[in-house]
Amino acid sequence: MDFPLVLMVATVLTGIVALVDKLFLATRRADRADAKTALGDMDAAAVAAREPFLVEQSKSFFPVLAIVFVLRSFIAEPFQIPSASMEPGLTEGDFILVSKFHYGLRMPVFGNTLIPVGEPERGDVMVFFPPDDPRYFIKRVIGLPGDHIDYHNRQLTINGEKIATQALSGEPVYRPVKYLVEESLGEHQATVQWVVGRPAGSTELVVWAGPEGEWDVPQGHYFMMGDNRGNSSDGRVWGFVPEKNIVGKAVAVWMHWKSWSDLPSFERNTWIQ
Repeated sequence: MDFPLVLMVATVLTGIVALVDKLFLATRRADRADAKTALGDMDAAAVAAREPFLVEQSKSFFPVLAIVFVLRSFIAEPFQIPSASMEPGLTEGDFILVSKFHYGLRMPVFGNTLIPVGEPERGDVMVFFPPDDPRYFIKRVIGLPGDHIDYHNRQLTINGEKIATQALSGEPVYRPVKYLVEESLGEHQATVQWVVGRPAGSTELVVWAGPEGEWDVPQGHYFMMGDNRGNSSDGRVWGFVPEKNIVGKAVAVWMHWKSWSDLPSFERNTWIQ
């Protein structure tokens, strides 16, 4: 379900009904009620003055819908991390706050920029719609328009320059099943994760690097990758994110709640790096 579209349509329709009632229908009801009152039929007057169900409901819901629409479309929107593709920084069940104005005020549903404010920077954690997919995705901005991206043997290279990395640790230490490395992406320090596993039919443990290749980022597009490099469906698989598909910048974790059987936790609350 396209919730932004549903919210916009509901806000517009209830607003139109409330406006039409204020301009035309309410006056007509009042005139009919006055006429019945003049005849001494108070019961009929009360019936004539009563708002129709659709009008009553529209006038009740419109202010709430309008506030939610403005806040969600232009200020901030909550979002739940649906998978492990951004581990170790963001885990499945994290609730994050997405700034909707960080990259400019955008027209809801259509995505075109109304008021430019800023542009995505390398290393930003961004929420967006991938090409030909109506679902929200969250990944890290790796390639800006015009960049050349190279990713081989777990080494990320942008425009011919290897991205500096610093090994952090293996977890658990005695027999690692994942390795953590810190990458320097612009002003951001991203902790990247690679998991260890056995290929089908093999007894040898390998570190999963995920899809490898080279990409040239078109103008007006961005190249995205998950921090969990070996377990992320990202730009290496489905290509580039057009500017109009940007939803906003992820700025903070404000709650962790993985499933209904668990209790919400606020121990992971933090600003997103």
